[in-house]
Amino acid sequence: MTGLSRRSFLGVLAGTAAGAALAGCGLGPTGQTGEQLVSSLRLPKPYRVPLPVPPVARAVGRDADGAELYRVTQRSASVELVPGVRTPILGYDGIFPGPTIETRRGRPVVVRHRNELPVPTAVHLHGGHTPHEHDGWPLDLVLPAGDGRLWTPHHGLTGDVVRGERDYRYPTDQRAATLWYHDHRMDFTGPAVYRGLAGFHLVRDDVEDALPLPRGDRELPLMICDRSFAEDGSFVYPGIDEEMRSVPGVEDEWMEGVLGDVVLVNGAPWPRHEVDAARYRLRLLNASNARRYRIVLTVPHGPDLPLVQIGSDGGLLAVPVRHRAIELAPGERFDVIVDFSRLPVGTEVTMINGLGRGSTSDIMRFHVVRKAPDDSRVPARLAEVERLTPPAGATTRIFRFTRGRAGDHEGWTINGESFHPNISLADVPLGEVETWRLVTDVHHPVHVHLDQFQVLGRSGGRPGVFDAGWKDTVDVRPAEIVDIAVRFTDYAGKFVMHCHNLEHEDMAMMATVRTV
Repeated sequence: MTGLSRRSFLGVLAGTAAGAALAGCGLGPTGQTGEQLVSSLRLPKPYRVPLPVPPVARAVGRDADGAELYRVTQRSASVELVPGVRTPILGYDGIFPGPTIETRRGRPVVVRHRNELPVPTAVHLHGGHTPHEHDGWPLDLVLPAGDGRLWTPHHGLTGDVVRGERDYRYPTDQRAATLWYHDHRMDFTGPAVYRGLAGFHLVRDDVEDALPLPRGDRELPLMICDRSFAEDGSFVYPGIDEEMRSVPGVEDEWMEGVLGDVVLVNGAPWPRHEVDAARYRLRLLNASNARRYRIVLTVPHGPDLPLVQIGSDGGLLAVPVRHRAIELAPGERFDVIVDFSRLPVGTEVTMINGLGRGSTSDIMRFHVVRKAPDDSRVPARLAEVERLTPPAGATTRIFRFTRGRAGDHEGWTINGESFHPNISLADVPLGEVETWRLVTDVHHPVHVHLDQFQVLGRSGGRPGVFDAGWKDTVDVRPAEIVDIAVRFTDYAGKFVMHCHNLEHEDMAMMATVRTV
């Protein structure tokens, strides 16, 4: 299909508005699509718990092909997230978030995942430029080690299923960027990530190393997510099948998305962190199932601190972008510099959520505790960023993300179809640039596997203020049309595109995309 006429575009727009009106019941609190769970656990006061920083994994050797080898064991654990209370989790190495894996461009790595959990898993490197067989295809399961029970295939469908361990090989032929890894099992991504299966994966390169950016202790990965807690400290999640074995989805009230009432940063509720009066680099990741955030840094009796964006999902921008606030949808990453240097020692800077209410309007707090030398700065030019422009006559594809039937129940669909791994909604030639038009009813953060894309415009206008650079996840708002330029390279095979509201994904809002 080639480019759309103005009349066709207006027709798409009209259909979107009508769909949003019908689906309006899915709109929850301000700026959210979902319903909030209320914790029964007595919660701590904000800004009392120190910010934890996930440990960095160490390579344990090399594989037969010379790639650095990492080992990660997926296991159940009981950890202290809320002070004085133990919470059962599913964790990579038994921690939440999992260990951070740091790699360098051009150096292949293998991450050997061992599954000692009671449920199957599939690991996806979100943002990774990765061959099909290592992308975490939703049916390429790793069954629990030592568990001889037979597992019923999902809807009678099977993939490349192994028991115990799988090696995920990542070529790492991509720009420096903030990636993350998480579970991606068909039908059960939402409860698996909610219970802890997520961690950072950072790619570094010489271009980024040459810039005078903050580093070391002044570079902070911040995984922001929301959860709710039962009285015994366990996570509350309204899954139909609490054992995550066979019946997918959530109870009807939460099919629009699960919103927690506790904001965790790196697994800690509303933490605090002591900082120097200096510049800091914050790698912001929204790892929530459904909640969106509007990040603002407030200063008592003073103006809000600006957030200087230097990177997006796919790495460095061409030039820095200064924001007063940043809106962050599930799956998105923003790399920002915050300058605490002009603040007096003793100042408390609070990160708040402008899209939250009550307890979800708080995120974390920074406490400026000392003066310190700082030779970092933000250059006027950051990196070369190729402009991805569809040529005249390029293929345009329309994908409508709407509520609909998923088999015998209500769910979420793309172009009226629920996910089927063997039916491709797009066969895309490698190397060709296409325009994809994403059309929504309610909020849908759309994630595309294999390669980053660029936003061309929103609802017939220019890209939004948060759309700069290479993206792999784009926040598509209710009744909105977003055009993106897409180009797949290197790897032929089956990949997926889906909504990163994880309840929508689990209830069938995912499509097979085949690169040829």
